[in-house]
Amino acid sequence: MVNRFVLNPVSYHGPGAVAEIPGELLRRGKSKVFVCTDPGLVKAGIAAKVCDVLDGAGIPWELFSDVKPNPTVENVQAGVAAFEASGADAIVAVGGGSSMDTAKAIGVIAENPEFSDVVSLEGVAPTKNHATFTVAVPTTAGTAAEVTINYVITDVARKRKFVCVDVNDIPEVAVVDPDMMAGMPPALTAATGMDALTHAIEGYLTKGAWELSDMCHLEAIRIISRNLRDAVAEAESGEPGSGRTAMALGQYIAGMGFSNVGLGIVHSMAHTLSARYDTPHGVACAMLLPVGLEYNAPACGERYRAIGEAMGVEGSDSLPTDEVNRLVVAAVAELGADVGIPTVCEGIVEEDLPDLAADVMADACFPGTPRDADAETIIGLYRKIM
Repeated sequence: MVNRFVLNPVSYHGPGAVAEIPGELLRRGKSKVFVCTDPGLVKAGIAAKVCDVLDGAGIPWELFSDVKPNPTVENVQAGVAAFEASGADAIVAVGGGSSMDTAKAIGVIAENPEFSDVVSLEGVAPTKNHATFTVAVPTTAGTAAEVTINYVITDVARKRKFVCVDVNDIPEVAVVDPDMMAGMPPALTAATGMDALTHAIEGYLTKGAWELSDMCHLEAIRIISRNLRDAVAEAESGEPGSGRTAMALGQYIAGMGFSNVGLGIVHSMAHTLSARYDTPHGVACAMLLPVGLEYNAPACGERYRAIGEAMGVEGSDSLPTDEVNRLVVAAVAELGADVGIPTVCEGIVEEDLPDLAADVMADACFPGTPRDADAETIIGLYRKIM
């Protein structure tokens, strides 16, 4: 069997890494930058950290800050129009998954205009050209969109999210600077961190997992599970520390893995909640992760033992498999509770459940689920968080 592994050609890591952006642009002869971000980051002055670096290097830029949480088809189309009008020849995405996903879609369509309807990019689209040269600068420690070949767009008309998987969308340069994450409030730190943990765990359990992705996922589980509490505490105190720096790296490593092997039922169910009720993606993942782990355990052999060892769960190396499985589920639930994740999703209503289940089964992440699930199973899992 042949396994493919796709990563950024270049990535920078560590405090102050944004200073490397101008060099990467100038070496490639780029003349103007389209900065794609969201209004909150503009208001908070976080996007300005990148724009100031561009100014210092004499690189012209134009700002597009209309990115919405859970970006929509219309949001992307507006971004494409703005990019074309700007005359830019490079994109710098600054933000969380929403900004980076929007930038990916803009860059792909700019070079492959036959996909301007956006919805035709769903799944594995046959794009011919790589996206516009892009530098991705994450401001959250969670989505790892800066290193993945995936992006997610919301189709408002159909009340669903769709996943796009395309090697042509990966940013050429990732700049993972923990200083850019300093403005994350505690709740966002918790939610994005649990999203990253879900990436690592689902990626380790997915049907496509293999040795190279396993290395990434187990290390990501170790880093994230042992540093998320500290990162949230640092966000609460306003004092920087090792937790935030570790989370910046851990989420990237998780992205290295899952981008290449897929995810599973937790992400499929979380995408559906976000599309239907606008539930924050990280919160949806965090609520559903213990539920999904409990369900998948019978199909995963000894894999929960390795997860438990990575998380530091006592007894993972010696207890019977069933007991280890139970302890791992409990440890994940405890971590979510410790960082303030709710256990109940207020928005779900009983009459929506059949439609939710249908959308889950149509989601691109669903085939990776290690244990087969039908519509009734999915409905039962949703009921656990109602």
